Amino acid sequence: MQLGDRIGRRLKLHDLHVLMAVVQAGSMNKAAALLNTGQSAISRSIADLEHTVGVRLVDRTPRGVEPTKYGRALLDGGAAVFDDLRQAVRNIEFLADPTAGEVRIGCTPLLAASFVSAVIDRLSRRYPRMVFHLVTGYVEMLHRELSGRNVDLLIARRFGPIAEERLGFEFLFDDSSVVAVGAQSPWVQRRRIEFAELLKEPWTLPPPGSEIASIAMEAFRANGVDYPRTTVVTDSPHARMSLLATGRFVTILPASALKFPAMRAEIKALSVHLPRARAPTGIVTLKTRALSPVAQLFIDCAREVAKTPEKEMRK
Repeated sequence: MQLGDRIGRRLKLHDLHVLMAVVQAGSMNKAAALLNTGQSAISRSIADLEHTVGVRLVDRTPRGVEPTKYGRALLDGGAAVFDDLRQAVRNIEFLADPTAGEVRIGCTPLLAASFVSAVIDRLSRRYPRMVFHLVTGYVEMLHRELSGRNVDLLIARRFGPIAEERLGFEFLFDDSSVVAVGAQSPWVQRRRIEFAELLKEPWTLPPPGSEIASIAMEAFRANGVDYPRTTVVTDSPHARMSLLATGRFVTILPASALKFPAMRAEIKALSVHLPRARAPTGIVTLKTRALSPVAQLFIDCAREVAKTPEKEMRK
């Protein structure tokens, strides 16, 4: 019997699920507890899988159970299989009730609080029973979430071409970075400001490794300093907005954070030149992954919001 025939007749989704649980847990015992079954049942499922594919799938090491290269290949395929099945179930749910469904979106915290919130607000008015899951983080982590099929799509800025051939990028809008302060800041009254004039002000910035932090460091170094005089480092956009509202602090934000109405109106952009040019913001997807109808609705709505004039967004 050929391998393809053995897979079609003998490979069970339950056994594949058990393999994924064993590798995730790192041991047969932990997987058994996780799946609420006995260790003998776990061992039997792994043995049946190995018999079906004809190779060893896991090794027992002092560090626990680890997949062999064959096991890793099967796990990669298994993740895609279960994801496709979840998508199929979502499609059925959508066909049964187009007003309901759920979508998982990955984005940076600031995009979550501005553009993505504007999209969700518009779409949820049309489909009030939809559920939206927001996963926020920095770009590298978000790409891992997308590759692991833990989110349906990303809304992200792109500073260069996406290196991975399996990722697709659809442009939504050009985004620049701006120096921002609270509306009570005396800097708001100035029409033209040189970046060097702000070096002695207290700054609040996200941690190193984020896009905004790298833009800030580039601007500081272009003006002969490695870091501003006083800095509050936080990955919480809400904390940064609260500090700006005092009128004392300065930060750098994507311009989109001030365009879409979810962000506080008391934050103002200063007329200050930053060295980095505009960066396209758009939708990042896995080319080989079929999107659910709900995810496609989100993308359609994102296109609408991206094209909405700023005056209409503020109504």
